[in-house]
Amino acid sequence: MKLLILNGVNLNMTGRREPGVYGTQTLEDINAEIAAFCKARGAQCEFYQSNLEGEICTKIQSTDADGIVLNAGAFTHYSYAIRDAIASVRTPVVEVHMSNVHAREEFRKTSVLSPVCRGTVFGFGKNSYILAAESFLL
Repeated sequence: MKLLILNGVNLNMTGRREPGVYGTQTLEDINAEIAAFCKARGAQCEFYQSNLEGEICTKIQSTDADGIVLNAGAFTHYSYAIRDAIASVRTPVVEVHMSNVHAREEFRKTSVLSPVCRGTVFGFGKNSYILAAESFLL
């Protein structure tokens, strides 16, 4: 099993941006924990982060992974391009958010991606990624 852990806009700032919401660990630290979790279960992980919408679409369309764990960041709320990229492939996608989006600003409560994703995990901090990865490994 190979998983693509795909992070979108501003996730490169994790650990520095709003630590009260997203924690103090960097994305690299979180990726290392995800990699260890997957390796212990016999799975491989590929990690990719981009602040560019088109690059995220291209990665979704070109991956050879068996599943995608996607934290699209703010693109979640308005990127019909990423939505269409997800809908155009057979690779299942689980949408992830570290924060509880329903306890935050009103605009964060709407995802244009959720309808084309296998599921959504949010509100468990970095463990949201682990839970999403685990959904593919059960």
